[in-house]
Amino acid sequence: MKLPLLVSAAKTVGGQAVIEGVMMRAKDNLAIAVRRPDGEITVELRPWFSMTPAFMKKPFLRGFPIFMETMVNGVKALNYSATQALDEEEDGELTTFHLVLTMVIALGAALGLFVVLPHFFSVAMKWWGVSGGVDSLSFHVWDGFFKMLMFIGYIVSISFVPDIKRVFEYHGAEHKAIWAYEAGGNLEVCDIKKFSRLHPRCGTAFLLFVLVVSILLFTVLVPLIVSIWAPQGFVLKHLYIVGIKLLLMAPVSAVAYEMIKVSSKHEDKALCKAACLPGMGMQLLTTREPDEEQIEVALAALNKAVAADADGGNS
Repeated sequence: MKLPLLVSAAKTVGGQAVIEGVMMRAKDNLAIAVRRPDGEITVELRPWFSMTPAFMKKPFLRGFPIFMETMVNGVKALNYSATQALDEEEDGELTTFHLVLTMVIALGAALGLFVVLPHFFSVAMKWWGVSGGVDSLSFHVWDGFFKMLMFIGYIVSISFVPDIKRVFEYHGAEHKAIWAYEAGGNLEVCDIKKFSRLHPRCGTAFLLFVLVVSILLFTVLVPLIVSIWAPQGFVLKHLYIVGIKLLLMAPVSAVAYEMIKVSSKHEDKALCKAACLPGMGMQLLTTREPDEEQIEVALAALNKAVAADADGGNS
């Protein structure tokens, strides 16, 4: 699943590929366009659900709550698209309880896969004599290696699932439509096709920033924290360290958000362009070239979201 683009400002839109469709956000509104089994495009306009209070919208505070609200809106958009693509009743959408449960399971699986497992794989490297203890640089080199390996392996493995390939094609259509809109181009399918399927503000790039920041931050902070205090028992000590890493994911996501915001805003600068390159490279795996019908769906969502933003959400 691809996360929504995390930057939204004047003349800037964000989006997400969903099942047989695309969700687009323009400030306080989002539109979900889905190709139904009969070939018709249905478009649903909704207000953007926000859970970020005003005092949390400051730099280095906003990253984690914005990440959480994009997940909420993204899961809801995915669920709606599934009901439309499969021609089910709309009351089949997630209740609040099921939405919270889905979020908890998704976050738990992500943290387990990309935080907990790499840590204990690194512990195994110490047992095999190829790594130092948790206060050594080699331990965190292994930890970072396993993080990246699992991230790339996960994306590569899901790319072989036929339904995910379709989502990746809609992902490409979403990016092309956003590029065309932000460039002030002609919003016609034939003109949108020429734009790149890669975008510097993609959620894939954000996740990559999160991984890189976590590797750097854990390498510095974990040995420092362990030197101040840590339980003596082996199991308790490592559970304590994993707990610290989980807690640090909130500030990690906040820093990653600011990094991707700055680098995408100044992508013409050499340093920012270099910072964007790894994320753009990862999108070679998470996007595919879309066909004209998929671009048409992305354009339908974009037009609806932008029109609603222009008239204050009454479109």
